[in-house]
Amino acid sequence: MKTIDEDIATGQFQKVYLLYGDEDYLKLQYKNKLLAALMTPGDTMNFSSYEGEGISVGELIDLAETLPFFAERRVILVSDSGFFKKSKDDLAEYLLQLPDTVCFLFVEREVDKRTKTCKAVQKAGRAVEFTMPDEKTLARWMGARLKQAKKTISREAWAEFLKRTDESMENMDREMEKLLSYTLDKDHIDLEDVQAICVQQIQTKIFDMISAIAAKDSRKVMLLYQDLLAARESPMRILYLIVRQFRQMMVIQEMAQQRRDIKTIAKQVGMPDFAVRRNMGLCKNFTREQMYGLLRDAAEFDEEIKTGRIDDQMAVELLMMKYA
Repeated sequence: MKTIDEDIATGQFQKVYLLYGDEDYLKLQYKNKLLAALMTPGDTMNFSSYEGEGISVGELIDLAETLPFFAERRVILVSDSGFFKKSKDDLAEYLLQLPDTVCFLFVEREVDKRTKTCKAVQKAGRAVEFTMPDEKTLARWMGARLKQAKKTISREAWAEFLKRTDESMENMDREMEKLLSYTLDKDHIDLEDVQAICVQQIQTKIFDMISAIAAKDSRKVMLLYQDLLAARESPMRILYLIVRQFRQMMVIQEMAQQRRDIKTIAKQVGMPDFAVRRNMGLCKNFTREQMYGLLRDAAEFDEEIKTGRIDDQMAVELLMMKYA
């Protein structure tokens, strides 16, 4: 991201950019930043946009070879093309010999770094991955929003806000907007405000459920389970999410024992760093044998559900009660 900021600040642009990764909010921000810097506002003559798989590489090359109309460059935006999941040799070769009068901007979700297309962008321009930032960066981002609104937030409220919104920056942005509107008549946000207005994601409830299992609080486990069922979550989806959480916890526990740093663990399990820290605390409540046991039992219940030997809702209840 810093490299793109430097390009914009100096006006020294690359001929091709690839923005990729699962953090859509940041990708959108940087796509718009680049487009605003690369083009004159309203210049439709020198801007072309393509989206989806099936885009003709030949058409893109022909367009790139067309001189811009009274402008420094022609800008070609290509989104979700699939060009970087599977190599496109003709495109890869062309990206290495782009004319000075064109700039390609690719915005993709899935990228295989081993493809010739990706390697060509890395050689000829910039390939930038966008993932969930660390907690310090998020705190600065949200801190600026709060400062602008002339509000402060308690440590407990911030921790709960992160727990409820760590799915994506887009979700954080949306929930913060709701929180600021909800606290319009006060200058300090506390825990109760977050609990009252910020939507609790299903994964947060699964985490709370596993925390309750660790605390042997069977009543809380069942209350959370009933909440999920009332929200029309299926028992099979709940079972899947419990299993996924325990598998992630096992990886976190093993990597922590190997003294791997938080960033490495976060990348491996696909979580923000602060979510990894939260899970590390939860891991301490379970031995590896207990986690293996729960996963084994979950697999057995899954088989019994699929063969009709037990009701799915009852199976999940029995699994949770065994360990709570």
